[in-house]
Amino acid sequence: MIHYPLNLGRESVNLNLPEGTDILSMSTPQPLQCPADAIQNALANSIGSPGLDEVIQAKLQDNPAATAAIVISDNTRPVPYRGDAGILWPIVERLLQHGVDSSRIVILVATGTHRPVTSTELREMLDPRVFIHQIPVRNHNCRDAKSLCHLGQTSRGTQVYINQEYVNADIKILTGLVESHFMAGASGGRKSVCPGLIGEESTYIFHGASMLASSEARDLVLAGNPCHEEALEVARMAGADYIVNVTLDHKFRVTGVFAGDLERAHEEAVQAVFSYVSIPISEPYDIVVTHAGFVGINHYQAGKVAVASLPALKPNGRLIVVANNTDTDPVGSAQYRTVLHLLKIMGPERFNQLLLSPDWTFIPDQWQVQMWSRLFHKTVQDNVVYYSPQLSEQDYAIIPGTPGTRYLDASTGEDAGMATAPLVVTAAIAEVMDQYQAHGRRPTVAYLVDGPYGIPVSC
Repeated sequence: MIHYPLNLGRESVNLNLPEGTDILSMSTPQPLQCPADAIQNALANSIGSPGLDEVIQAKLQDNPAATAAIVISDNTRPVPYRGDAGILWPIVERLLQHGVDSSRIVILVATGTHRPVTSTELREMLDPRVFIHQIPVRNHNCRDAKSLCHLGQTSRGTQVYINQEYVNADIKILTGLVESHFMAGASGGRKSVCPGLIGEESTYIFHGASMLASSEARDLVLAGNPCHEEALEVARMAGADYIVNVTLDHKFRVTGVFAGDLERAHEEAVQAVFSYVSIPISEPYDIVVTHAGFVGINHYQAGKVAVASLPALKPNGRLIVVANNTDTDPVGSAQYRTVLHLLKIMGPERFNQLLLSPDWTFIPDQWQVQMWSRLFHKTVQDNVVYYSPQLSEQDYAIIPGTPGTRYLDASTGEDAGMATAPLVVTAAIAEVMDQYQAHGRRPTVAYLVDGPYGIPVSC
C-alpha cells in the first residue's frame, strides 16, 4: 500500500492507496520568503497602474472627503487577510495615513449568493486592527433590493444590479485569490464584483443554463469563456480603481502578489497560476480518488472538484470524493438542495433538458447543480462515491451518487469525524478492484493530491 496525506485545509488524514496508484500533483510554486515586503513592494510598484498611494492621493485631490470600499472574499477562500502575509491591513493603513477616516472606509464581503459570513468567522478571518479601528465590515446581500443599484444591461442581456455602497464609494479596491475556477477559468480580479457584489437577478443570465452549457466555461480557459467575459463586462461597468490579488501554494503560503489595474494585474496572476496548476496526463483512469479541499465547506462548493476531476476519469470510471463539509448547512441552500434532488431523480440528460427549456423558472444555485451534471454525463451516479462525515442520511438521500457511509460498519463511532475518511476510501477502492479483477484485469488508479486546485490536462 502507498500511504499519502489528504489535506482538507484545516484537517489532514492519511490514505492507504493501492500499489501502482499514480500520484497526480500540480508543480510546487516557490513561496515568497518575506510576503510582507512583497505586499509593500506590489502596492508601490503596481501593474498597469500608479501605486496605491498615488491612487488614493488622486482621489483625495478631487474630493478631500472621499470614501473607500475594500472588497474581500468570504470564508470559502483561503485569502490571507491577517498575519504577516495579510493583504488587508496594508491597504487600510494607507487609507488612514492619507487622512481617510475609518468612518469613511467600509469593508464589503463579496458573498455573491452565498450566506453571510458570521461575526465570529469575520474575526477569525480578518486582521484584528480592523476591529480596533472600528472599520465597518458588511456582508453583501444579493436579495436586498434597497442595497443595490441598477447600472444597465450587458451585451448578453444581464441586468446589472450592484451593491450600492460599492458603486457610491470614491475609492474602489478589490482583493482576492487567483486560482483555477471551474466556470470562469480563474478566480480573482473581476469576480470580486461579479458574482461577488451582484444582485440575485443579475445571476439569471450570468449563471444561466445556456451560458454554462458552453464547453469553454471551464477551468484554465479565459479566451472565449462566456462566464469570464460576462464577469469582466459587469466589473468594468461598476468600476475598480485598484486590485490586490495573491496566488498561493499547496500549504496556502503566498507565492505572488499582483496589485494594480483590474485587468492587467489579474492577467499576470492568471499566467502565473496556469504555469503550475496544470497536471499533464497521458490517458484517463478507471478509478480517481480526490477531495474537495479548503473550499469544500459544503456539497455546493465541492462541485469544483467534481468538474476538475473529469479529464482524469475514464467514461464510466469510478470517482471517490472526500469532503470536510463544515458549513452550517453541509449541503447548501434550500434552492440548491431542491435542484440537486432533481438531478438525482431525473439524471443528467433530462435534467439539462429541463434547465434549457423556455418553461423552466430560473432558481438561484441551479448553476452549481448544472456543473455537477457534467460529471454524470461521463459516469453513472452509482460510480461516484461522495463522503463527508458531517452529512446525515437525509442529506445523502438527495445527493446524486453513492453515500460514503455505505463503506462504514456499525462499529465506527459517529464522532470519529475525518478519521473515518481513510476507511471509506480503502473500502470503496477495494470493492472496485474486486469487480475489475473478477473480469481478469487490474484497474488504473490515480490520486488527485490537490483536489479542486490541480487540473489534469491531456497531453
